[in-house]
Amino acid sequence: MQHQKTWRRGVQLGGTALAAAALVTAGTIVPASATHAHRGASGHASRPSWCGPKKATIALADGFGDNTWRELTRYSAVTTAAQCPSITQYTYTNGQGNTQKAISDITSLVAQGVTAIVDFPDAGKAMLPVLTKAYQAGTIVVPYRVFPGGKAGTNYNAYLSTNFVSAGVLWGKSVAQALHGKGNVAFLGGPPANSQSLEEYQGLESVFKHYPGIKLVGQTPYNVTNWDPATTDQVVASLLAKYPKIDAFISDFGTALGGAFPQFKKAGRQIPVIATEDANSLGCDYYSLKKSNPNFELFTVSSQTWMVEYAMRYAVALATKGKVPSSTVVPQQNYENSVTGQPHMPVCEKSLPATAIDSSGLSNAQQLAALRGVIPSLASLRH
Repeated sequence: MQHQKTWRRGVQLGGTALAAAALVTAGTIVPASATHAHRGASGHASRPSWCGPKKATIALADGFGDNTWRELTRYSAVTTAAQCPSITQYTYTNGQGNTQKAISDITSLVAQGVTAIVDFPDAGKAMLPVLTKAYQAGTIVVPYRVFPGGKAGTNYNAYLSTNFVSAGVLWGKSVAQALHGKGNVAFLGGPPANSQSLEEYQGLESVFKHYPGIKLVGQTPYNVTNWDPATTDQVVASLLAKYPKIDAFISDFGTALGGAFPQFKKAGRQIPVIATEDANSLGCDYYSLKKSNPNFELFTVSSQTWMVEYAMRYAVALATKGKVPSSTVVPQQNYENSVTGQPHMPVCEKSLPATAIDSSGLSNAQQLAALRGVIPSLASLRH
């Protein structure tokens, strides 16, 4: 029997009040997309407190937009912008993993006179000069999730962060317990030197130092995947070929890791303990593969595709003179645990593709549209 998405559905049936930065119910952060009906300004939804009266334009600038996490993020971002009638235009740019293009995108947005830019600075500190230049030119600049260096008030208006060290700690504890303190562990991260993967590594190290029987294998601090599914597939194949015994894989992009599961069969190996961010494919694979892979346990934290909504609301508040959220930090939470079932057993939604992310807070229809690349416009969301 498949476990349905009781977490997300329960949220949709709950209240609609949003706290300034993070709505917490029974210890679980509620994505804004799960509590809003995504009605536009012309609908019946009331104007949120973070939406002020001043007209403004806003952009989401991705350093790399070519994976399913970003597709869902794009959908959440524009639906958030649409909730504020003062936003007259929404723009999206994709740096395609090319630092120079990502820099050029920011420069172009400033030249176009965009009021506010929310940026995912995949290239990390390499993006700081252009973000600083944009900020000094009078553009509202809100980087999120990956730290670009610098500080708020000098290089940008605010940095919306999450505690990636905490994610590493949560994964590390789950893996250490599942392995009874002994085994080889491979950690897969994103682009080189990105702050997210580095902080997760710090969290893992803080746990594993208490377990001398656990050894991290491969590249340190992490095996670079660039958050790209094809690269992840290659990295997993390479690790399996090099190390005859790997007892656990930890990754900060669950969909990509799940896509690499066929490499285990090709290598004549069983799927071991997996700790990562949630993805529909992982939950479904757990139920279909557990019997033939008895050591397969699944531990996930929320993928936080909805984190962009907090960054958008912060930027919109600054741009429109709305009520600025009081916090710039979004906490991490465990999502699935196949051993304890807390807070959930692995989740599989058969009506959604493998690339869906169950904790996104988006409805099934919204996820299906996003994963097809069908991103709504402001106008369509407001009618």
